[in-house]
Amino acid sequence: MHTPSLADYMECIDRNDWQGVGEIMLSSVDKLAKAGADFLICPDNTMHQALPFVEPRSPLPWLHIAEVVAAEAAQRGFRRLGLTGTRWLVESGVYPEKLTARGLGYVRPNAAEREQINRIIMDELVNGIFNPEAVAAFQQLIGHLKEQGCDAVVLGCTEIPLIINDSNSPLPTLDSTRLLARAALRRAIEAP
Repeated sequence: MHTPSLADYMECIDRNDWQGVGEIMLSSVDKLAKAGADFLICPDNTMHQALPFVEPRSPLPWLHIAEVVAAEAAQRGFRRLGLTGTRWLVESGVYPEKLTARGLGYVRPNAAEREQINRIIMDELVNGIFNPEAVAAFQQLIGHLKEQGCDAVVLGCTEIPLIINDSNSPLPTLDSTRLLARAALRRAIEAP
């Protein structure tokens, strides 16, 4: 794993330039391949939108965060997942594609909820600000997802687990970052 500055990525994301995000990721791929990596991960859910530009040019295979989450959800018997994360992620096909491939349903928060979540992530959590109001907002959103038939919620942003987890969520959580880290560890141990 190699991580350039989030600010570099955000310049591209704000322009909806996913190919540009992919170019930054490919710069990291080159460094990691030269360093001897066997496979690659990206713990940032939102950046996975650039993988279609990256994977065809990547000399190394990727462990996809949404595939890992979908596999865990299927293994645990969940059938319909609520999606949380940045607005760029939640509005994308990153999770829907991987979930539907496993026969799983999903629910996206409505537009106002997506904006509220995005504001909390980008203005508060990324900056180390943890307010009780943010916790309450996520709990209310997850409760709304539960009312819509979700039986678990994807914590699709590295920062969300800083304020939400199984102990304070109305639904069981799927912490994408932890799940990816565990999958990467398993894969690294299995590598020849």
